Amino acid sequence: MMLEKTSYHSVCRWSFHSGKGGFVPPDAIPEWEAGKLDTPGCVELVAREIKPRLPDRIRLGMEFHYDYEVDEGNAGEVADALVSHGIHLALFTPGAHRRFAYGGIASLDARERRAAEEFGERALELAYGPLRKAWHPDPALAPSFVLWNGSWGYDLASVAVADMYRNLKESVAGLCRREGELGGAMFVAIEPKPNEGHPAMLLPTVASAILFWKRLGEEFSVDLARKGINKEFGHSEMVGLDLVYDTAEEVDNGMLVHMHVNGQGYNDGVVLGGPGRFDIDHGARVNGMNIAVAGLARRAAYRRWKGHDMQPRPYDGREQALDRVVRSILSWEACEAAAEELDYGLLAEHLSRRETAKAEDLVREAVDCAWGHFKRMYG
Repeated sequence: MMLEKTSYHSVCRWSFHSGKGGFVPPDAIPEWEAGKLDTPGCVELVAREIKPRLPDRIRLGMEFHYDYEVDEGNAGEVADALVSHGIHLALFTPGAHRRFAYGGIASLDARERRAAEEFGERALELAYGPLRKAWHPDPALAPSFVLWNGSWGYDLASVAVADMYRNLKESVAGLCRREGELGGAMFVAIEPKPNEGHPAMLLPTVASAILFWKRLGEEFSVDLARKGINKEFGHSEMVGLDLVYDTAEEVDNGMLVHMHVNGQGYNDGVVLGGPGRFDIDHGARVNGMNIAVAGLARRAAYRRWKGHDMQPRPYDGREQALDRVVRSILSWEACEAAAEELDYGLLAEHLSRRETAKAEDLVREAVDCAWGHFKRMYG
């Protein structure tokens, strides 16, 4: 039986667009072309067409980029839309990858580095300014300020990489000081990724991001109480790492502060993607790895936002694109329910006796239970 507890999910503004272009159509969903669907309108869309399809116990948040989704010109209107629909600001992030191509805050170009630092500070000030009224009233559910490493990249192998890393430490430490001056109430998270938009990235993995935070604590006295990782399942998959072990590291270091529960394909024999592929951004699926991650998050008493950083498929129309978001949220709820029901004592007993086939059977039964939960919720 699924537990009737409040669950927090966040939907990303960037999931709602007409098409990515490039190798795929830019106009698959003409209703969502730029100029036809703005950010306040996207909040209205989520409230009208996604929220009613979810169980009552689910509370919704939304996630935005500064400055191409929310900026000084529309922040007040976005906050009003969120508040009027009972949706909270779950995540805000500086979209520096759109502005800075030579390393951003890690850049060896002093002018770019300073401009990128100022860009991040403006995003922080917006989160603490007009967007503040859209925060959840519970301090434990305050939004995450996520630093994605998309602009912290390089394509030349040289000793100067160490200089970029030094710049990165100094700049993030400065941003954390500024966040503290504004109130220190947000959760500041790094979202590691192995590539995109450069061949090589600073902080490509969960482990490297955890070590980075530890060094900031040691070298710059950064308070790590609300610092950590935005767990992006698909980014672990892209480089062939184990997202379950990544979760164990995050939990062990007390650094699981936000989750993006999308994936690349999960190697489940159904949905293609995974190691060595580009960032596909499928929604969450019912599978054994997600049940394991949900179980680890449960052990860690994680009750913050589960974000759905996903993209419609290039052939999707409007209705199917919306339906994928609903399916992603319900799939994760189903995995959480199965994780709650799994007999961990029996699992431990099987493993202690080296009865790994029986342990595998137990996990497969959990997947079957999760699929049943999904079908009941989806209807």
